Amino acid sequence: MSLVTNPTTINTILTRGVSEILPDIDSLATLMAQRPIRVYLGIDPTGAFLTLGHSVVLRKLQQFAELGHEVILLIGNGTVRIGDPTGKDASRPVLTDQEIENNFKDWQKQASKILDFDHITLKHNGDWLDKLHFSELVQLMAKTTVQQLLERDMFQERITKGLPIHGHEIIYPLLQGYDSVAMDVDLEIGGTDQTFNMLMGRTLQKSYNNKEKWVLSTPIINGTDGRKMSKSLNNFIAITDAPNSMYGKIMSIADEQIITYLELLTDVPTATLIEITTALSAGENPMTFKKLLAKTITQQYHTDSEATAAEHFFESTVQEKNIPENIPTIVVPKEPLELLALSKLCAPEESNSALRRLIEQGALELLPSGEKPLDPQAIVPNTTETVRIGKRRYYSLIRS
Repeated sequence: MSLVTNPTTINTILTRGVSEILPDIDSLATLMAQRPIRVYLGIDPTGAFLTLGHSVVLRKLQQFAELGHEVILLIGNGTVRIGDPTGKDASRPVLTDQEIENNFKDWQKQASKILDFDHITLKHNGDWLDKLHFSELVQLMAKTTVQQLLERDMFQERITKGLPIHGHEIIYPLLQGYDSVAMDVDLEIGGTDQTFNMLMGRTLQKSYNNKEKWVLSTPIINGTDGRKMSKSLNNFIAITDAPNSMYGKIMSIADEQIITYLELLTDVPTATLIEITTALSAGENPMTFKKLLAKTITQQYHTDSEATAAEHFFESTVQEKNIPENIPTIVVPKEPLELLALSKLCAPEESNSALRRLIEQGALELLPSGEKPLDPQAIVPNTTETVRIGKRRYYSLIRS
């Protein structure tokens, strides 16, 4: 791709969906107009799939590729052995090589829904981190102080709570920072929770290569329950979710997240965002705009027809409360059955604690009566023919 030097286009990339650019936006914009820059995003494969939370930074990376810059997606198969302690009260479990390999398998396929790998290079930081000699590691650790490394918020919180901080966690920012040195980059992209690590890369790039490095941070989005989107919190929306599930999950987010999702996760024009913001402030029904959001995102990862079908499915099953056809059939005993046991038969992949929480929140409905018992130990009436868990999961019961 040829280099795009239009100031307005560059400014849009550096402002929409961006939290902060360090040391400053103007110098980066000037450089981008002069020559292709080398920019990268690093992702540690701590899970087997990517979420809409990941897509925020992946989309930003793709935008730099479309402007004609040299773009790298870095898979942290080296750093993932330590695990980034960001936001954690306890050390992450160390992944085995087999677990890392399993997590790798579909990542590029998933990321290709967003990234054009004809113009983006895929690299692995284990290629250089695994080859660091002891003397090189000592030299790397000498580039900063323990006091500086302990300035991270999560470490300060652990110190306050009297929780342990392990040595391997302290050096994580140095290893991530060394990626900038090894690839000799101009810019690193990451979420706001990565600012400390990215700035370490800026320090090391200056020390090792006597070169400036910019840092661009993107906002962290909330999941379906209003907390930071996280696989561990089970409040995420995966980019591989089926159309009905993706549409329905997006419809469950808080109304306050509509504009944020539209800005960070879609290409809806800025002018349209302003119009929607004005309409919401004026008291218009958020449902209209949330359905626009859900359909737009579902279209991005599926076909137009699948997104339309997902919209109709949501309207029928959630808004009109119709039971969909071809729902799973669950065989249950004729003997008295507690609500928690029934929910486990329907959704064996869910933990007992998660199912108990759903019941206590009134998210399990017995049909055709429409009852929503809140006691997990309540006995399921023999007249129950269908169970709805959440807004979209239906199960037909057969007693045997």
